[in-house]
Amino acid sequence: MANKKLTLALYTGSVDKLTAAGVILGGAAAEDMDVEIYVLLQAAFAFKKENALTNDRVAEITDKKDEFLASLDRLNTPHWTDAFKTAKELTNMTIHVCGFAGKVWHGEKLDDFIDLVDDICGISQYLTSAENSDINLFI
Repeated sequence: MANKKLTLALYTGSVDKLTAAGVILGGAAAEDMDVEIYVLLQAAFAFKKENALTNDRVAEITDKKDEFLASLDRLNTPHWTDAFKTAKELTNMTIHVCGFAGKVWHGEKLDDFIDLVDDICGISQYLTSAENSDINLFI
């Protein structure tokens, strides 16, 4: 029996939602799901080499940003990039950056992004993946 497939359209570039995505990916890895991630607009900014480790923007309850980041430290929560890396090591996971999104942030080649990224593709590839998935999430 084939593994279930999760397609994740990752629009956000905020650490709160990227951390949540990392938790979801951990669950998908535990379920041995195949995972396709499509990095869209704001997420492409976060996946650029110069931004990935310094990105501390939050999307929700912005007035609690410092408290949220302190809680992540207190709970010894891995950085979202580490959570993605662990999930990628545990299951069949591919990370694609949307070509348009990359260009918005001056990322036109694979080397502009963190080493977790597998390729740069067009949006039609995401649509096909979503259509053929058991679960499709947009974060």
